[in-house]
Amino acid sequence: MEDWQHGFYKLKRAKRQQLIAQQFDLSKKQEELLDTQQDPINEQMVENYLTSFHLPQGLAVNLVVDHQSYVVPMVTEEPSVIAAASNGAKLVAANGGFKVSQSRAMRTGQIVLTGISDFNKTSEWLTQRENQILSIANQAKPSMQRHGGGATKVTMRLLKNGWLSVDLLIDTAAAMGANTINTMCEAVGEWLTTQHFHVLTAILSNLATDSLQTASCTIDVADLASTTSSGPEVAQKIAQLSDLAQLDPYRATTHNKGIMNGIDAVLIATGNDWRAIESGAHAYAASDGNYKGLSTWSVAGTKLIGSLTLPLPVGIVGGSIDIVGLVQLNQQIMKIKSAQQLAQIIASIGLAQNLAAMKALATDGIQAGHMQLQYRALALSIGATTAEIETLIAKLNQLPHVDRQSARTALKQLRKESPHGKN
Repeated sequence: MEDWQHGFYKLKRAKRQQLIAQQFDLSKKQEELLDTQQDPINEQMVENYLTSFHLPQGLAVNLVVDHQSYVVPMVTEEPSVIAAASNGAKLVAANGGFKVSQSRAMRTGQIVLTGISDFNKTSEWLTQRENQILSIANQAKPSMQRHGGGATKVTMRLLKNGWLSVDLLIDTAAAMGANTINTMCEAVGEWLTTQHFHVLTAILSNLATDSLQTASCTIDVADLASTTSSGPEVAQKIAQLSDLAQLDPYRATTHNKGIMNGIDAVLIATGNDWRAIESGAHAYAASDGNYKGLSTWSVAGTKLIGSLTLPLPVGIVGGSIDIVGLVQLNQQIMKIKSAQQLAQIIASIGLAQNLAAMKALATDGIQAGHMQLQYRALALSIGATTAEIETLIAKLNQLPHVDRQSARTALKQLRKESPHGKN
């Protein structure tokens, strides 16, 4: 039997679709779905292109960072993320908004050498030639210096006996810079090979400890009061939950996932590599050998103080940023002028997201805020039309227990009650 996958990459998109439809018994409706979501630009971005997978984009509102107001596009399929970010941002805005640090987009590239018999001697030799190494790196990508960036420093780290990492510190200016860093590292690696070193690898690192971004906020505890708890009680519980995330990696993992809910959604909306940022964030959370929460909350008198620090080497030019129209539109909505400004907004959204989650945990529990959006998703999944959703959600809110079967029963009853049946 002929292998249908042989030469698949050579086929035109339409032929690929025809082949896939035959191999997996796709219906005409499914083929139409593939057709309606195809995009010629996306076809140029990935291999073996078939169609485009769309995710919802919404807007987080109420964000104030260093006294400037922002509307922030967020791309996510998870219910309540955008609502939580907006609610957290609104609470902080009422207390003066987020304060952020000023930082540049500095990245690290590695050229790893093996077979090093004398670490000190090799380090001294490399240090004496630092300017030459930087020149080789910058000549490999001269456009970076023209835009105000470039390789700026060389350091060495002994990884294990015989293994030495030659680290290039690179200012990537307005770009994410992954390809630039790799090009620079490879150029230096090739030169070191001519100097009789054995180069194991030459590549960027996604642990950008020289691109740390901090966002902080201060909230009057009175503003945290709920129907069941006083403001000071809520603030104290948030601080305790924060302490728990510093002590217990099981809690810290979920704590940080909530932060990244907001951060990843903005990274995707702005065309940045969310996988690289996510990887770096979790590595940074374990930088002292113990995995901890990325944010901290504490009570000082009548104030709740929150802070979040993580590596955010983001860009506003280069790669997919320059070719995806929605990314450019989103930059316009955010009024972005620099990569630094984008990092400040993203860190603030992460802390806003975290605040909303912590407040929910400290009061009604995390599920209370999720349920209405979960009911909406459930309604869609069982076939409710857009005209039926609000009425069906109201019915679900009256039930003592909601699952897929009870939702189907409620939808069936709703259609019996409607004079037009299914709308």
